Amino acid sequence: MLKLLYGGICGSDLGSYRGANAYVSYPRIPGHEFSAEIVEIDENEEGLKPGMIVTCNPYFNCGTCYSCRRGLVNACTGNETMGVQREGAFAEYITMPVERIYDGKGLDPKVLTLIEPFCISYHGVQRANVKAGEKVLVVGAGTIGVLAAVAAKAKGAEVTICDVAPDKLEYACRTFGLDYKLLNESPEAFAKGVAALTDGNGFDVTIEAVGMPETFMNCIDAACFGARVVLIGVSKRNLDNFFFTIIQKKELNIYGSRNAMKKDFVELIDLVKSGGIDLEKIVTNTYKWTDAPQAFEEFSANAGKMLKVVIDFT
Repeated sequence: MLKLLYGGICGSDLGSYRGANAYVSYPRIPGHEFSAEIVEIDENEEGLKPGMIVTCNPYFNCGTCYSCRRGLVNACTGNETMGVQREGAFAEYITMPVERIYDGKGLDPKVLTLIEPFCISYHGVQRANVKAGEKVLVVGAGTIGVLAAVAAKAKGAEVTICDVAPDKLEYACRTFGLDYKLLNESPEAFAKGVAALTDGNGFDVTIEAVGMPETFMNCIDAACFGARVVLIGVSKRNLDNFFFTIIQKKELNIYGSRNAMKKDFVELIDLVKSGGIDLEKIVTNTYKWTDAPQAFEEFSANAGKMLKVVIDFT
């Protein structure tokens, strides 16, 4: 049994609130990124004890499908994510299987809440096998996009972040030391910016972190010949009139990136613990749990200015 401490509102939670999440079913309690205190727990091989501050893996895999049998538990064909296909964490108390609970190793509970979204971004960057010196474009300056840019920067890449919101771009570059920002104010401005930043060659890696057909096409168009394109964003919409032969012409490598793995959680808790990345800077707004309806309403209305919204359950 866990007592909630902090919970983050993810872009998918916001999509569920708006009715735009491709996977959600209703009625549904939201929330899948959180920190908590262990209230009750049996003796276990993980060394977890009452009073410990933890975070959790919110992706419930079936354990029997072809993906699970091959160890690809993040791509389980029957996956149920908390707050999407099953009840989420936004409650005073929840229960979790022991094997999904990870020791926060002394991290501040608010920071620990951010490990799950960082895992989503980190997993996508790992899928792309980003290397030092490569030019990387991240389309989307929300939490997942910014953290993907941070992860790529940590691997030594030259990182450009792109969005339609100038305030988010400025905050991301100033706060996390990203190399360049690209305001996607029109197709012409986007194409001109890509050409200028890459000497007309395109980016070695492009990462879509919005979940729109248009931004996926941005990533295809901005990719150099032989590039890797990673899709993290989720959408209900179809991509119409896609000239798919461009994939063959450019010999593109296109990767989907879904959820995260246990090793992502463990590695990132250690990375943040070591002081490598100051995750708390991603939080722009905090609300008490009694003001959760206001938090969702204001985030939905001001998504262009608010980055990570956190609910305080303490």
